Amino acid sequence: MTQPISKFLPALAVSAGLVAPSALACTSLLVNKGASADGSTLITYSADSHELYGDLTHTPARRNAPGAQRDIIEWDTGKFLGRIPEVPVTYSVVGNMNEHQLSVGESTFTGRKELTGPSGLIDYGSLIQLALERAKTAREAIQVMTGLVAEHGYASTGESFSIADPQEAWILEMIGKGEGQKGAVWVARKLPEGTLSAHANQARIRQFPLNEPATTLYAKDVIAFAREKGWFTGADKDFSFADTYHPLDFEGTRFAEGRVWSIFRRAAPSLGLGVEYADGSAPGKRLPLWVKPDKKLAVQDVMGLMRDHFEGTPLDMTRDVGAGPYAVPYRWRPMTWSVDGKDYVHERAISTQQTGFSFVAQMRAWMPAPVGGVLWFGVDDTFTTVYTPMYAGIRRAPAHFAQGVASRGEFSWDSAFWVFNWVSNQAYARWSDMIVDVQRAQGELEGQFLADQPDIEKAALELYKRSPEQARAYLTDYSAQQGDKVHARWRKLGEQLLVKYIDGNVRDAQGKVNHPAYPASWYRTIVQDAGPRLAVPQAQATPEVKPTPAKPAAPPASSPTVAPAP
Repeated sequence: MTQPISKFLPALAVSAGLVAPSALACTSLLVNKGASADGSTLITYSADSHELYGDLTHTPARRNAPGAQRDIIEWDTGKFLGRIPEVPVTYSVVGNMNEHQLSVGESTFTGRKELTGPSGLIDYGSLIQLALERAKTAREAIQVMTGLVAEHGYASTGESFSIADPQEAWILEMIGKGEGQKGAVWVARKLPEGTLSAHANQARIRQFPLNEPATTLYAKDVIAFAREKGWFTGADKDFSFADTYHPLDFEGTRFAEGRVWSIFRRAAPSLGLGVEYADGSAPGKRLPLWVKPDKKLAVQDVMGLMRDHFEGTPLDMTRDVGAGPYAVPYRWRPMTWSVDGKDYVHERAISTQQTGFSFVAQMRAWMPAPVGGVLWFGVDDTFTTVYTPMYAGIRRAPAHFAQGVASRGEFSWDSAFWVFNWVSNQAYARWSDMIVDVQRAQGELEGQFLADQPDIEKAALELYKRSPEQARAYLTDYSAQQGDKVHARWRKLGEQLLVKYIDGNVRDAQGKVNHPAYPASWYRTIVQDAGPRLAVPQAQATPEVKPTPAKPAAPPASSPTVAPAP
């Protein structure tokens, strides 16, 4: 017998949490140039944090004086960690892409508790920025990042990094050696031609070639360190980085590998990857590190893969009572909770409300780097954002996306981050209706950007022949204009949504106010919870009048009727 919902509510008690907060953040997808429709290399990144206010940073190229020092500021906390020597020349960086089209993303996997608190100077966010400032290619970036932690020590927990240039895409996984020990152990693998991969807060590199430097790089002590700790005793060829340094458990499967599974099952449905890879019901089953997609992916396909709530699968977040009457595919934190002593979870999808910013990085070898690199950048939830083109060669970030516009805890109409949050938070309240309006505006803007891209780049290439700096100025102005356009359109959309859906009404195109009923399934839910209190009594006869005929039988619960509003 189904219990009324109200009987559950007093029993709800938030547990201490089955996973650490860091394990709930960030998703990254990599697409080798042989797997993309136009030969681009593509990576994505969603920076998911309840404390992250999305903006787009721009760091100009610099020439540094001999002996110059670089401050290391921890990305997550703003804490000063120390200083390291600068290099003579650094490159221009916009967001997570530099002027040579090198791009880097990440996801935190934490790893063994014995390796927390590493004694080092450089955190993962600083590693990303330093690689972008100092390297031209993905392979160089790996050398920079691993060299820095070897020299100065690593200050973060386990990380998976997506590192790509116009020719190659690599996954680098790294974890510190624990309190009191400097440095890190790591392994990096290059995606084979024609494949895609993904990671989402779970270490994913298992066995790897030991003598194949063209495709695989690793710390010289990555296996020896595990042996020293007693975590591995087999032959070197059988060593698994992920199984040793971040063993997969139920939470890692459900909250992390589940997102990778959803990318793989959509990009390569022919593989028939079932939900058992994601729901924790088959602990021994492991997803491959990479797959070959059924068709080559365009930029808009990759944007679509980053917009996912497990729709159409057994994990579909729109199908249970938690979705409410308007099928909202979001659940507020905490993600783990208990009722009557039994633990439960909410799903963790790729699209989530706490995203600060996300991007799709497009890198193309056949163009000059300032033109060929496009950081398709968006703020807030990936499902409701608009990916706006920011070229690798631009000289400043658009005003409404620039660093510092989105301040902590203070709303600003000048901030694209806050305007997008305003729209999204309206949509969460009446999702199934409002998302139609949101996606219409989203599709119009992104569709126009993609349609205009060939002409914009043709003009930029003509300018580049005469003067690379003129091309950069042109693309800077173009990206700024599009940023302004998106900001203005989204503010207008928020106003339109407020007018259209005010007070639970829906105003149609002719301005008529309508009062649409809840879905039938929601009325059944209400009846389950409070039917006796809300039921209309049967009409009763009185002595003064002749009894009236009996009312017709009530319709079945599967199709409730709704009286017109007074």
